[in-house]
Amino acid sequence: MTNLKSILLSLLLFVVIGSNAQQINPDLLTKAWRAYWITVPNEIPGEYGVYRFRKDVTLTENPEEYIVHVSGDNRYKLFVNGQLVAVGPAGGDKNNWNFETVDIAPFLQEGVNVIAAVVWNEGKYRAVVQTSQTTGFILQGNSRKEYDFNTNSKWLCCKDVSYQPLEQKPVGYFALGPGEMVDMNQSPTDWMEPDFSMENWFEAEQITPGVTKASATLISSPWLLVPSEIPPVELTQQRLAIIRRAEGISVPKTFPAEKSKITVPANSKVQLLLDQNFLTNAYPTLEYSKGKDAVVSMKYAEALYDSTMAKGNRNEIEGKSLIGREDRIVCNGLDNQQYTPLSWRTYRYLQVDIQTKNEALVLDDIYGTFVGYPFKNNTAFQSDLPVLDSILQIGWRTARLCAVDTYFDCPYYEQLQYIGDTRIQMMVSYFNSGDDRLARRAINLIDKSRLPEGITQSRYPGGQLQIITPFSLLWIGMVSDYYHYRPDVDFVKSKLMGIRQVLAFYANYQQEDGSVKDLPYWNFTDWAENKSSKWRVGAPPVSKQGYSSVIDLQLLWAMQLASELERDLGMACLADEYQQKAAHLQQTIKDKYWDDGRKMFADTDERNYFSEHANVLAILTGTISGDDATNLFKRIIYNPDLTQTSIYFKYYLNRAMIKAGLGNEYLNHLDIWKKNIQLGMTTWGEDSQVERTRSDCHAWGASPNIEFFRTVLGIDSDAPGFSKVKIEPHLGDLKKASGSMPHPQGAITVSYALNKKKWTIRIELPEGLTGSFVWNGISYEIQSGGNEFKL
Repeated sequence: MTNLKSILLSLLLFVVIGSNAQQINPDLLTKAWRAYWITVPNEIPGEYGVYRFRKDVTLTENPEEYIVHVSGDNRYKLFVNGQLVAVGPAGGDKNNWNFETVDIAPFLQEGVNVIAAVVWNEGKYRAVVQTSQTTGFILQGNSRKEYDFNTNSKWLCCKDVSYQPLEQKPVGYFALGPGEMVDMNQSPTDWMEPDFSMENWFEAEQITPGVTKASATLISSPWLLVPSEIPPVELTQQRLAIIRRAEGISVPKTFPAEKSKITVPANSKVQLLLDQNFLTNAYPTLEYSKGKDAVVSMKYAEALYDSTMAKGNRNEIEGKSLIGREDRIVCNGLDNQQYTPLSWRTYRYLQVDIQTKNEALVLDDIYGTFVGYPFKNNTAFQSDLPVLDSILQIGWRTARLCAVDTYFDCPYYEQLQYIGDTRIQMMVSYFNSGDDRLARRAINLIDKSRLPEGITQSRYPGGQLQIITPFSLLWIGMVSDYYHYRPDVDFVKSKLMGIRQVLAFYANYQQEDGSVKDLPYWNFTDWAENKSSKWRVGAPPVSKQGYSSVIDLQLLWAMQLASELERDLGMACLADEYQQKAAHLQQTIKDKYWDDGRKMFADTDERNYFSEHANVLAILTGTISGDDATNLFKRIIYNPDLTQTSIYFKYYLNRAMIKAGLGNEYLNHLDIWKKNIQLGMTTWGEDSQVERTRSDCHAWGASPNIEFFRTVLGIDSDAPGFSKVKIEPHLGDLKKASGSMPHPQGAITVSYALNKKKWTIRIELPEGLTGSFVWNGISYEIQSGGNEFKL
């Protein structure tokens, strides 16, 4: 196979080049493309297969710029002269099929150039997140000078018969595709070289010209192409840290942290358990030589399991085994071979099992290449409580691993962009990075998932329909968050129609008193923990009459947010309507669900079940306020009889704490994050049952990466678009804290230091930003530049 070392060495260069937005020829957005979607002839459309395409083009000079647009179904990797230059496409649907734009000039040369692509479709095995029309590939030059590489029947292609799907058996619900079983004896070697023999290669079959949404007139196409909204992924080489277990062989002390050769004797079995020391998303690469017909397996896991299927402390391996995703290869006996899976894998632990035949196998090296959306952490945070640094670091890693071409719930099991998870992930992006491109994409994608009856799908993109009805309300919350933290009102205006459709759907189930009855689909709200409470698969209990306070309160909150958006940006009459309906529903909630004996809101009108969730939402919606809200929060926070919020919904619990005037208590309520750390987690688990949680990486638990800045340091938006700032710290028992976070106009920096019972407070705002500083209930004006207080 082509030497992939040069490919991997080019990755960092690719990131730098690809991160600059390339100019798309306007004609390509309004007219049909000259390039055709192509496929391998005589193959059954949409079935599992890996396909290779290539074309040779001779250039008389090395161009300064050579822009191409590329896409594939289902996935592709594009190479120029053996170097990887693009991967994709970013997830979408048939009406919004993404193409990537890249300047390949740095990879071209005078003379013969080989442009090549690997395209694969996992057919019936494909991940839930993937959709497919039929296997295909397309590349279009940006202008006439780049047309030589346009895809058509002059391209050559073949099916790579060395690949077969390998069934995966992770523990718990698994929504991703198969592993790879690759027989290197059948795989083409050096197929990207200019002098490669083209025996058993065929002229590509043309399917249809490329068609964008604007050019979809008389020409039909299975794919309506749209330009990708996001930059190329980050790809950075990442060495595995240590070996935890070696069976059947001795290994060098430097392995795998440094490149070290290991010779596995003929007719032997070897097992190596490698530890990255932290969870990662990466393309693992195995370099090896000889070992004709040896079988090498690479298995990937977030953690190991004991005999009871508990994970326990993630650092401990004794008495535990690895159960997880797997790729497997059969070696062809040649020197200087490499294997990298087509898709990246998620792992902390990587187990390599080797069984040789009659020839020894030389393991030359093993390493990974980290993959992720190119977020940069633009924050700083210091305090006199060291554990806060660990919480921030783990939260940022969790957020990074749950973001590639979309946000997703978890990288190992699903890679699906769920609304509930994504709302929190977007806020982490605003507060830690300031990059909102993936957030805009998420809002757009969910908007495009809408069903004719008005609600959105629960997760999108994806190939399987799922509806979590309350998540449509959280999508309204997403839009509202964007309105308050990002300066783009036109974007928010474009979502008002979708908000109206969601609320119109809910209106069909509202009774005369405004309460929702018998809401269909899955009403998931949280992986709540009290099993005696009648919460089922995350959905709150419903009375015999069909009512739920948790559902009603979520609708109330969405109507309140929608009323504000309509009043500021849309239709005043709708703002009034939503406000009136919200007031009516709010009174109904007070009358129907308040239990005067327990002094809290019940989960249903039967008042026999109680949760933190209902009361948190009551505070957040202003259904209870002032001292009453403060006292309510105190009653629920240490009450073991209530259904407890999980690590996910603690985002809302902590927001209610602030609204109830108890912000200085925030740092006393980090137990679930501390428990994760105590159990060796390097990312946040899916739920609060950390020892047995299915997924070890769910960014819906990364809310401290928001609240350490918004609550502890006190930096928050005080007007739409973050056009004004309000700084009201909640330092708890801290004596010293400082930090900075990104703002659309620059960085906001604060510091608080207590010395001899007097606080020195420094605040620096970017140019053009003003606001207020609140300390002990007193508000002070703050201006652009430096502000200092001694209080």
